[in-house]
Amino acid sequence: MTLATERSPELDEALGPGSPVVVFDRVSLAFDENVVLRDISFTLIKGHSKIFLGASGSGKSTVLKLILGLLKPDAGVVWVNGERVDRLSEWELMKVRADLGMVFQEGALFDSLTVAENVGFKLLEEGMPEERVWSRVDEVLGFIGLAEFADRMPSELSGGQRRRVAIARAMSYKPRILLYDEATTGLDPITADTVDNEIIKLRDLEETSSIVVTHQLRDAFRIATHEAVRDGNEIRIVTAQGSKAEEAEFIMLKDGGIHFEGNAAALRASRDPYLRSFLS
Repeated sequence: MTLATERSPELDEALGPGSPVVVFDRVSLAFDENVVLRDISFTLIKGHSKIFLGASGSGKSTVLKLILGLLKPDAGVVWVNGERVDRLSEWELMKVRADLGMVFQEGALFDSLTVAENVGFKLLEEGMPEERVWSRVDEVLGFIGLAEFADRMPSELSGGQRRRVAIARAMSYKPRILLYDEATTGLDPITADTVDNEIIKLRDLEETSSIVVTHQLRDAFRIATHEAVRDGNEIRIVTAQGSKAEEAEFIMLKDGGIHFEGNAAALRASRDPYLRSFLS
């Protein structure tokens, strides 16, 4: 397979006014004889969510690695915030990654640092004045409802609280795109809801674009069918209404390709045997 050198008409149209923040244009990737992705195309619009579903090994996490530039496609092109990441050097990728936040399944917190120090770590590392760092840390922890935990160590937190701190750390430097890799796996439903709510709040109130990789159907549908609204000083998570209910889209990967792409209503209404089996 060869790397695409020309944009397709669909991509030219996508990169016009109001262009999306992520574009995959006919992307393929294989490891030896194992084809992981085959001719994948999709776009992510600012402030929207794409939720990737699929069996283990279907390529969901590979999509995130391609966005981060950790992998290069064998064919096709990958655009992130207007930069074609598939042909950038490692040095050039640093600028792109500065606008990406990543939340892993385990949170990957520094056990020797407090919650506040974990959230402010990247900002301090980049040389932001300490006064501004701690102001931003207070703001972020307040947003996710963990201000009272600022001085605690990660070992003193529950699993759900650790995931929320990981989200706070990812959002501390105000990235325009957040990537979630199985962010609720291993959590009980009530705790998972608190993590889902933070994903929803960031998307709807901060206009952060998000790509969610998960095999937790309950969480996937909650993110897709709910929205965050301000009610005075309170933030409420409610069932999405009108056009908002159609914004978040699912992508189901199967055998290296996109088997389904559409919103929650379309996914639930599909009579496709594979989708029905997966959803059951």
